[in-house]
Amino acid sequence: MSLFDSARFRLSVSQLQGLPVGDVPEIAFAGRSNAGKSTTINVLTRQGRLAFASKTPGRTQLINFFDLSEKDEHGHRQRVASLVDLPGYGFAKAAEGTRKTWSELIGGYLASRDTLTGIVVVMDARRPFMPTDEWVIDFLNTRPVRMHFLLNKSDQLNNQAKKETLYKVRARAAEIGPHVSVQLFSGLKREGVDELRETLLRWIRREELSA
Repeated sequence: MSLFDSARFRLSVSQLQGLPVGDVPEIAFAGRSNAGKSTTINVLTRQGRLAFASKTPGRTQLINFFDLSEKDEHGHRQRVASLVDLPGYGFAKAAEGTRKTWSELIGGYLASRDTLTGIVVVMDARRPFMPTDEWVIDFLNTRPVRMHFLLNKSDQLNNQAKKETLYKVRARAAEIGPHVSVQLFSGLKREGVDELRETLLRWIRREELSA
């Protein structure tokens, strides 16, 4: 059983004062509301309805925490990490007030979480680096934590388009810094799941960037 199969919902937070104590490594997920972020989390954890997708972009304005646990030598489950589902940024249809709330809530989370180990940025492989993606990447990159560009819906691309997209995104990642990694992914076809799990396990185990 994978560590990620143990994921269980812990709580939802709408204000900074509601954030739980940060005592284990946290991996955050960010993405446009239609990029498949919720599906990615569900596929990663092999739980069909762990993360819920809203049909209205920008509607879900909560930070959701999911605990990952392992059994200790006595057979008791111990929380060892958390997955953190950040609100989707459906800015195209969101009011300015929604953007402001997102900035304040997520900005406060980024600034205050010493346990934040890395951020997975879920993008549509057919349309990576939309203006809102770039805005959020710049926003998230204010913290020196690892970042993983997950190119979801890659099953919609042919092999040549996959190569070209991967080359383009890797080049952009290199511009940002060595703390950024890239992969293709398909939540629908369950492709790239093992690679994602391996990356996140390295983060949780605090392995060096060069690993």
